[in-house]
Amino acid sequence: MPYFRVTVPDPDLPTDVQRALAEGLTRLAVTVLRKDRARTIVHLNPVPADRYYVGGTPLTGRDAHVEASLTAGTNSAAEKAAFIAAADELLSDLLGPLPRSGVALHELHPESYGYNGVTQLDHYRRVAAAPAAAPEAPAAPVAAAVAAR
Repeated sequence: MPYFRVTVPDPDLPTDVQRALAEGLTRLAVTVLRKDRARTIVHLNPVPADRYYVGGTPLTGRDAHVEASLTAGTNSAAEKAAFIAAADELLSDLLGPLPRSGVALHELHPESYGYNGVTQLDHYRRVAAAPAAAPEAPAAPVAAAVAAR
């Protein structure tokens, strides 16, 4: 269950660009990170440029930052690198050339991260017990942790 927060210093960011950011990040979550579309959340945070500082000075151009909360152990280093590169490309495609942009993937332990009141650890236990595999199957480290409990 990924949660993405996208901060863009532009309170007037057009609705079509906002929608394209949300759809693009959701698509990347599904295709690159193997996440379930229905459990992917994108939170857009357009802020005034004078509240966005770079080097201690208010921003004078365009910038963007994406932060994602992911369950630890569900993606390989290669998947995370591919996502960061693709998300950066998406930002540039939709917002124009950016002198800098950031993408941060925060990995949270499955016992400390949940959705609809259910920890990811319990979610993966339920998936493992179900007859059919779910689209967001855990990677080996999480699967081993679930099996060991």
